[in-house]
Amino acid sequence: MKTIVIQAFGIDNLQTIDRPEPTPGPGQVLLKMKAWSLNYRDLMMVNGLYNPKLKLPFVPLSDGVGEVIGVGAGVTRVKVGDRVAGCFMQKWTDGELNDACAKSALGGALEGVAAEQVVLHEDGVVKFPAHLSDEEAATLPCAAVTAWNALVTRGKLKAGETVLIQGTGGVSIFALQFAKILGARVIATSSSNAKLERVKELGASDGINYKETPNWEDKVKELTGGVGVDHVVEVGGAATFNQSLKAVKLGGRISLIGVLAGKGDVNLMPVLMKGVSVQGIFVGSRAMFEAMNREIANEQLRPVVDRVFGFDEIQAALRHMESGAHFGKICLRV
Repeated sequence: MKTIVIQAFGIDNLQTIDRPEPTPGPGQVLLKMKAWSLNYRDLMMVNGLYNPKLKLPFVPLSDGVGEVIGVGAGVTRVKVGDRVAGCFMQKWTDGELNDACAKSALGGALEGVAAEQVVLHEDGVVKFPAHLSDEEAATLPCAAVTAWNALVTRGKLKAGETVLIQGTGGVSIFALQFAKILGARVIATSSSNAKLERVKELGASDGINYKETPNWEDKVKELTGGVGVDHVVEVGGAATFNQSLKAVKLGGRISLIGVLAGKGDVNLMPVLMKGVSVQGIFVGSRAMFEAMNREIANEQLRPVVDRVFGFDEIQAALRHMESGAHFGKICLRV
């Protein structure tokens, strides 16, 4: 079966090799993979920036969906023919995150799912809403669960509150979609006016071009009557964190998710003086995934897929991600 491996760091060093078809053991399921989606973490992993000590060769990608074509002894959660997605952390079924859960992440601590067939434990897969295509479902395991955890599970977002999203990548667009379902207002930032028009079409009340308005935090305060937003979905990291602290209201919440904007010096004084809650979000559990899927099914929500590449076009897909031109999620399919 075709399997993509990192032979050496760098997009150009990805190779497609042939590996024997796997066999499911007790408690395991065999998936015929149908589609995958890319996360910024995958790009960092391939380029050697996420874990420079990664043992190579290594199979990348955390997010993928497939059809169950075989089950091992004792499997009861799924059956042959089911369409399922792999959970980002294979051992985080419910409850609080712990070391064992954190060390079970696909495409990082464990080899990923960039192969035509994959074996996973039955506890590490979930059925996804029937109305979704394979590509749409493949966007859910990391980006969607992360946004759900940030705003719903831990964020306790309420109708009438205001959310600030940064950029138009996967997590940010899912945060916009979930916030709108819950009746919240969304303000978005981007360097592209065309992308800001698209987020408004998805329901954002306001868009701020951070290149045209470098002090975008002041505009956020203005748009909220000087109060600030209730929630910030912080994907920029240290380089944007100080501005997020200015944009959030007294007693507000910042969900720290990514480090896309690079390094910077963080002033922690506003965290204290404004009573801000800062929560680190490392995706989420299977229980969160399943709760999110129920809401997606109820609302018939459709993830935003930017572009679909062939499985053999992973290098082009990663370069597309690297360019920053995408809006929503980038997918691969068989």
